[in-house]
Amino acid sequence: MRGVNKVILIGNLGRDPDVQFLEGNIAVAKFSLATTETFKDRAGKLISQTEWHTVVLWRGLAELAQKYLHKGSLVYIEGRLRTRSWEDKEGNKKFATEVVGDNLVMLDKRMDLNSTDHPIPHHSSSGSASGENFPNNMEIPPSLNEPADDLPF
Repeated sequence: MRGVNKVILIGNLGRDPDVQFLEGNIAVAKFSLATTETFKDRAGKLISQTEWHTVVLWRGLAELAQKYLHKGSLVYIEGRLRTRSWEDKEGNKKFATEVVGDNLVMLDKRMDLNSTDHPIPHHSSSGSASGENFPNNMEIPPSLNEPADDLPF
């Protein structure tokens, strides 16, 4: 049987994306993403639990993140878990588990074109620069572009 490694997150960026360019001008972006769950305890008190995730985006998605995302941006990320290991200066083995994003949807409201910030694009997708398997998709669902009170009933 084949395994499944799928992660879906909706959260806010904890900091601006850190974008670097590797050999061959390959962009890679890395940022922290906070997801918060809220529930009531037995006494009826609201409890919030925030989990922090490290997200890595490659190529076109990394460039989009650099251009349009910033600390606090609300995003939908779909991807897979990847765990890396290395040895630190003292020879101790260290591990990091990251979410490698394959799909990105920006959930912030679109900004006015007269705004000093960059507007969020309607729809955009970009393919991999080489034949490697790094899907780079970004779509904003049409429902997010419509006013919430524009209902037909």
